[in-house]
Amino acid sequence: MKQPILIYFIFYCLISTCQNLVLNPSFEDFYDCPRDISLFHRNVKHWTIPNNGTTDYFNACSKKMGFKNFNGNQIARTGHGYAGIYTYFKKDYREYIQGTLKSTLERGKKYQVKFYISLAENSRFALKEFGMMMTSEKYNASKSKININAKHFANRIPNLKFRPTFSKEFYDNDKTWMEVSFMYTADGFENYFAIGNFNSNSDTKKSKARSTGYESFSYYYIDDVSIEPIEKDAVKETIQTVVAPTIKTNEVYTFKNVLFDFDKANLLEVSKKELNQLYVHLTNNSKLYVEIYGHTDSIGLETRNQELSEQRAKAVADYLVDKGLNATRIKSFGFGSTQPISTNETEDGRQQNRRVAFKLIEN
Repeated sequence: MKQPILIYFIFYCLISTCQNLVLNPSFEDFYDCPRDISLFHRNVKHWTIPNNGTTDYFNACSKKMGFKNFNGNQIARTGHGYAGIYTYFKKDYREYIQGTLKSTLERGKKYQVKFYISLAENSRFALKEFGMMMTSEKYNASKSKININAKHFANRIPNLKFRPTFSKEFYDNDKTWMEVSFMYTADGFENYFAIGNFNSNSDTKKSKARSTGYESFSYYYIDDVSIEPIEKDAVKETIQTVVAPTIKTNEVYTFKNVLFDFDKANLLEVSKKELNQLYVHLTNNSKLYVEIYGHTDSIGLETRNQELSEQRAKAVADYLVDKGLNATRIKSFGFGSTQPISTNETEDGRQQNRRVAFKLIEN
């Protein structure tokens, strides 16, 4: 009797904890069947737009705005509906979709973000990058039709965070759906999010022109948006406890949960547990010194990567000193992207390369 009960319990935990927090994630719930263009905003339930663009809604219920439409022919990935946005157009015109979460994301917690895109057949260009803007309240730039400079706003506006995505290849498939996914660490204010191209035309990486009789634009369909918490019980982990008595000197150990926001060097709250363990170990072994090593992936300018790796390593060192560790027992170094431990061509590989490590040295 025990074995079936255990299996049921594990199954129930996985189903109940790994839930998609996005309301109406595949755009199935709507008020009116879209008979014309620009009927996404305030028509698809729990979805809006953050600017004055004219985001489109497609559904099999409509002849004009169904799977065969003005920009191509694509069936929904699941269900009967999906969204459509211009991600590149003249004069920096942009369209976005803005979704609503079931509950506020938890600070320091990791989430798996995923959505699917398909390039419309009439598009002249394909893009390499999408982005997600997270906010505490609905973003409203109703008087603007141009791109939202989310990266710039994230440095000035509280409770606004920008997370770009990068791809080695262009998202150029106009036949099937392509997955866009990344891991996101929450700040604890996130209630809404927007998806699209937040770069200006001059900063957008686009492919060579495709054969089409239409204007120079890029248009993508979007379906099946999900943001799911990553639970420790549902992920295989091989975390080495840094306070174990068998920890060796002169060996490099990588922190598993010392985390930072994108392009920032401020320690997240979740980092403190592991650093506190290291601090206790150093306090109990007064002859040990420690070196901290910061590393980044290869995205961006190398000068910025070098600077960021140094800042993150120093942030760890400063935290341990603030806890009470003598500053003479700790040194920090940054190596930028010069010492990768995985490929920089995938998001998983880049995530492994963005790390902070340490080495204990006996006096």
